[in-house]
Amino acid sequence: MSADVPADTMTLPMLLQRNAEIDPDSPGMREKTRGVWQTYSWTSYRDNVRDFALGLASSGFKRGDKLSVIGDNRPQLYFAQLAAQALGGISVPVYQDSIASELIYVLNHSEASVIVAEDQEQVDKALSLKEQLPRLRMIVFDDPRGLWGYDDPILRSFANVIEDGRAFGKANPTFYETELLKGRPDEAAMIAYTSGTTGTPKGAMLSHRNMIAAAEAFMEVNEVKRGDNWLSYLPMAWVGDAAFTLGMALVGRLTANCPENPETVQRDLRELGPNAMLAPPRIWENMLTQMQIKGGDATPVKRHIFEFFRSLAEHCELKRSDGKPLSIVDRLGLALGEILVYGPVRDQLGLRNARWCYTGGAPLGPDTYRFFRSFGINLKQVYGATEASAMISCQPDSEANPNTVGRPIPQIEVKIDDRGEVMLKGPNVFIGYFKQEEATRDTMTADGWLKTGDAGFFDKQGHLVIIDRAKDVGKLADGSAFAPQFIENKLKFSPFIREAVAFGDQRPFVVAMIAVDMQTAGTWAEKRGIAYTSFMDLSRKPEVAAMIEAEIAKSNATLPDVQQIKRFLLLNKELDADDAEMTRTRKVRRRFVAEKYAAVIEGFYGGRAEVEVTTEITFEDGRKSTLNSTISIHDIGAGAPVLQAA
Repeated sequence: MSADVPADTMTLPMLLQRNAEIDPDSPGMREKTRGVWQTYSWTSYRDNVRDFALGLASSGFKRGDKLSVIGDNRPQLYFAQLAAQALGGISVPVYQDSIASELIYVLNHSEASVIVAEDQEQVDKALSLKEQLPRLRMIVFDDPRGLWGYDDPILRSFANVIEDGRAFGKANPTFYETELLKGRPDEAAMIAYTSGTTGTPKGAMLSHRNMIAAAEAFMEVNEVKRGDNWLSYLPMAWVGDAAFTLGMALVGRLTANCPENPETVQRDLRELGPNAMLAPPRIWENMLTQMQIKGGDATPVKRHIFEFFRSLAEHCELKRSDGKPLSIVDRLGLALGEILVYGPVRDQLGLRNARWCYTGGAPLGPDTYRFFRSFGINLKQVYGATEASAMISCQPDSEANPNTVGRPIPQIEVKIDDRGEVMLKGPNVFIGYFKQEEATRDTMTADGWLKTGDAGFFDKQGHLVIIDRAKDVGKLADGSAFAPQFIENKLKFSPFIREAVAFGDQRPFVVAMIAVDMQTAGTWAEKRGIAYTSFMDLSRKPEVAAMIEAEIAKSNATLPDVQQIKRFLLLNKELDADDAEMTRTRKVRRRFVAEKYAAVIEGFYGGRAEVEVTTEITFEDGRKSTLNSTISIHDIGAGAPVLQAA
């Protein structure tokens, strides 16, 4: 078939068919099951997609229908998405940790008629919503464990659908290829729901052409080789996973590898040693925290060696970024450090074979960025958006810079409008929002430019610099610029700070709400004999507050005086996506947080020493509870300004 279909008219399932024809026996996908990697060749990959598509067709699935997948990264969930697309349908991946209200909205809004669920947990979730999903006709499960006693007629196993497909295929031998060839690249392939930082998520319709063009452009400026291993561990509902595991893997014939479960990702990463990696800032920050913990727990000699070579590496990385040559002593030190520290650390992280790694989805603090680069990890920044098929700009190997997100990828035009907002145009730009024409008109200009909502500019080298979300960039009362993300990233370099939310727009100074890292702060407390029973109890300890104040002081030392944090408090709970304080991709919903913690903000600027906080907590099953507590507000240093209450 591949010889009969021009490359520029391909769809994602057509690319799979091409790969099976020209490279039939090479691995297309793997999954870790019970400790063993199971391999699907491109032929097996294609056969599973074809048979499942035929099974869907036999049950009445047709062009334009929507199929949703929910669960951890599993080959069967990727097969199901491509199967739906092969029939002219549209896939709708949803976050596996979504609570009921989120699922109801997305599944109803997208008009999903089929749900493919990973296991019993996800099946139970879907069945509990069945009466509220009038379009739902079938729930397909992959893992049968725990489901033997279920007899709901809406339930089918993945294996049974495959069997039905094979029988349907024998009776209709040309059906699959006929439907496959009806596909057009400008048809919608998937609906990717945005993270919803400003409200209800919107369904961005991405076409086959959008996803293929983004993959091709990215591969033009990065070293991507056929057969490269890629670890598919990011949430399937995040457009970044679709861009790599489906788009780039199919275009470039990469091998996608699904870990056994979320708890084994780090172990599986080490075992696999992928050739490339994409991770959001939270993952890199967690890796850094683990390295800092291990360094702190080592013997004095090992700790001294680690800190010495870490300092040397960062010193040399700063020299490189400034264009300065390394001395012979520097080079000898790095060579010794490679044996003693850098190589073992990369091996411990599972990045020994990685030619390049990217961070994306949110800004990564420059200190964290330089740490990994100094240890020989080719970490770079990528910038994208759901509406741009995850790809807008990235950094070439020779131009890595913690302060930019690189150059626009090929085929993409990027400009900055009069208000400083980043705008783009190209074949990767989405079709529009599903059933939200007004939102589409607000996001797209009449002449086809996509408004990203991000504030930025181009530096002298032509690199794009993202300041913050345009709506979040403000000014302090004296007119000084205030970009909260920049300050928050400084704070999160500390291993003891998990999340931070800074406030200061139209205010006289900057303040911050801090959520401590339970693991590292708890370990710190235990070593000092400080007993605690819960996250709330730990956050109330005056010793912990003093330690966090010292960490904030370190961040303040790198900030202009006007942007330094003057007051802070330690939250009595972690910021949680279930409580709508964060998105499923760990982005703070600033507007919601500001409203929810309005009393805290007034307490900061009203000169109060403590504040009463009432917060609503949502449990995994959807039940809600209320948490009432009194939280202390702390001043940084003796000279911290304290305003009198009105």
